[in-house]
Amino acid sequence: MSSERPVNPRFAEDMHLNFVSGPPRYRNHTDKPVRYITVADKENGAVLGYLWAGDEDDAAGWEPRQAGGPHAVNEGGLWIRRLRSAKERGLRPSQTLAELYGDPQPGGRGRPLPGSLTEAPNAAAVETLAQSE
Repeated sequence: MSSERPVNPRFAEDMHLNFVSGPPRYRNHTDKPVRYITVADKENGAVLGYLWAGDEDDAAGWEPRQAGGPHAVNEGGLWIRRLRSAKERGLRPSQTLAELYGDPQPGGRGRPLPGSLTEAPNAAAVETLAQSE
């Protein structure tokens, strides 16, 4: 009698992995010009982060303000879900940014700061802004 245990045949079979894409998303980086808005805390007005968008590369994203700490990072989840929802509806990044900027009382902790819509040379510039404050 052998002391070796038999190998389960399932472990010897080839695995067939199929690539499955997730929901539609905007690209999360671009070197092209972007527009962005500042998102501020509804209660105390502190800047939580920046929401940016650029049509040339079909890109959009959220950059939490480093000084905003965990609240800024957590707030990003809500804004990212809004970006994904807009992409699913077929909106261009600039249309999405305009829609979100136009909603003065969105759910969550943050709201778009009136008069904050501006331009940047690329997404990296917005990230640098968020990190430098």
